[in-house]
Amino acid sequence: MNRRHFLHTTAGLAAGSLAWMSAGCASDGSSSSSNASGAAPSSGTNRLRAIGVQLYTLRSLMEDDFEGTLRAVADIGYDEVEFAGYYDRSPEEVRGLLDELGLAAPSTHVPLNALRDDLDRVIQTAQTVGHEYVVCPWLPEAERGSIAGYRTLAERFNDVGREMQAANLQLGYHNHAFEFEMIDGQRPYDVLLDATDPAYVTMELDLYWIVEAGHDPLAYFEQYPGRFALSHVKDRTEDGAMVAVGEGAIDFTTIFAHSDQAGLQKYVVEHDNPEDPLASIRSSYDYLSQLRF
Repeated sequence: MNRRHFLHTTAGLAAGSLAWMSAGCASDGSSSSSNASGAAPSSGTNRLRAIGVQLYTLRSLMEDDFEGTLRAVADIGYDEVEFAGYYDRSPEEVRGLLDELGLAAPSTHVPLNALRDDLDRVIQTAQTVGHEYVVCPWLPEAERGSIAGYRTLAERFNDVGREMQAANLQLGYHNHAFEFEMIDGQRPYDVLLDATDPAYVTMELDLYWIVEAGHDPLAYFEQYPGRFALSHVKDRTEDGAMVAVGEGAIDFTTIFAHSDQAGLQKYVVEHDNPEDPLASIRSSYDYLSQLRF
């Protein structure tokens, strides 16, 4: 199987979202057990076809030993990786190493300024490495001060996404929690979903951050079906700590059971600041490789 950004955590969840997270409330109102025990629940016959990992999780190791770290990722069992920079390697070098290790890299994170100012190079690099999705991972604070700004950004994403589609690539957007903070009575994340064309822009839903912001992923799957081709699989304890997948309380079984509705194609493990990066991604892989939904 298989961002650089600065993170700002928000306040805790609303009581209703806490109840959803720990009880695993399904879209039909039923509930399933919490994941907090760490044992992968089995409630169906579906399993993840491929498990990926966002290499930002391993950035301290990647800087010191690029090849060795990717080799360790493959040895754990991951099929796919998502890049957040190439550590001064050329696209050809990266592609050669991936091929040698039997890893695919269907997605990458690319800063907003590169999408605006250097799109031709971004596209050429993505094609060489073998990416399918190019994801904007973060908005600088200056870009997120108004609803008008988000609408302008959505228009730009549509333009970039159109160019990427012509190159057989798909543009994506990765959320944090700030996109769910209301501005002038509107939620920026909803504005981005409403104002971007589904043909050109998909979403990489970060499951930790949407829950941290107090929202239910299942409600978004229902309201915006088919818009979430990628996910960041990150777990959260009830008191807000980010932990390896399966060590928190997010109900991945129920979430993944709605993959068809969401449009989910990619499941990418991430932990922003693990104490032991390899141990963290190994634990997450072990959990997800046993998960049935």
